[in-house]
Amino acid sequence: MNNFDYYNPTHIVFGQDRLAELDKLIPSDAKVMITFGGQSAKKYGTIDKVRTALQARDIVEFGGIEPNPQFDTLVKAVEVVKAEQVDFLLAVGGGSVMDGTKFIALAAEFASEEYQQILFNGFAPVPAEKALPLACVATLPATGSEMNMGGVITYQAQKYPFMSPLVFPKFSVLDPDLTKTLPKEQIANGVADAFVHVVEQYLTQSVNAKVQDRMAEGILKTLIEDGPVTLADNDNMDARKNFIWSATNALNGIIGVGVPQDWSTHMIGHEMTAQYGIAHGRTLAIILPNLLRERKAHKRAKLLQFAERVWDLTDGSEDEKIDLAIDKTEAFFNSLDIETNLTHYGIDDAGIDSIVNSMEKMGLTALSETGDLTLDIVRKILVATK
Repeated sequence: MNNFDYYNPTHIVFGQDRLAELDKLIPSDAKVMITFGGQSAKKYGTIDKVRTALQARDIVEFGGIEPNPQFDTLVKAVEVVKAEQVDFLLAVGGGSVMDGTKFIALAAEFASEEYQQILFNGFAPVPAEKALPLACVATLPATGSEMNMGGVITYQAQKYPFMSPLVFPKFSVLDPDLTKTLPKEQIANGVADAFVHVVEQYLTQSVNAKVQDRMAEGILKTLIEDGPVTLADNDNMDARKNFIWSATNALNGIIGVGVPQDWSTHMIGHEMTAQYGIAHGRTLAIILPNLLRERKAHKRAKLLQFAERVWDLTDGSEDEKIDLAIDKTEAFFNSLDIETNLTHYGIDDAGIDSIVNSMEKMGLTALSETGDLTLDIVRKILVATK
């Protein structure tokens, strides 16, 4: 196991009927901006419930944060924060709203001409000394943003990750009842997103990190068991709770400490989302199976572990078990009604060229946990996914 530091200060408020506790969790004299996405948060009464829980506090609302939140939209929110002297942010929504709110929290302490500096640091911490405090009411389990210090923002049709310990949420409310109005497609995308988050940290190179591996395997098996149940049965609260907590633990840092991490699937998927508007979780499900097939020799030891421990495959040769595990992974995504071929999404050879060329412009030319996944290999993966 590699050396590591681990820090996660987010207070998780998990379970049903917990929104009323917002009054105790947020300072009584805070001026709060509630951030959210589309009108569903209003339509289904979530914003009204949040406002009621906040009681007599001075409240500002900012809606319209898009999926894959846009830089220009978030800048407008920052202007409101500064003009209204907001001092606490409350994100109500899924990963895009939470990511966007983290950007707002940082940018509120920057001069307007410096906002872009937040985006161009890759996975290094943003050079900032303070940010507005923020918290989350999570309505879409998927990204784990409710318990981590990262986000992804779209700027000039490209997706940029950013990281800062200043934007760990002070707390996050995870109430499964708030997810019951989600369309089935978003549940499926969330299951796939969480699954691939785990894989990016688990299916790499073995460093004998037994605790992290066992935790990752437990999350994957839970997603395999309870993801489809949540998709099929809106009233199965036990499955829903396990899905929600799996998605949070998939990317709160705990399974990624002390181990190599890949993120190639995400880097390719980000370009597909930016160019074609395909939902993030769906792009990951499209890319992962053929990435694993292409990298079978590179990831052999962990793929065999994945086959035996996650998919419970005991018969056959090592190659047969690995191949079947990858096939089962793709079939799992398909069982969530996610198509895993590019043709279904209208991406042809020219589209593949466009994705690869864009990655080259972004400097994404040496991916994977070992930095040896070149754009030639990316092209092979995409061609195989047609």
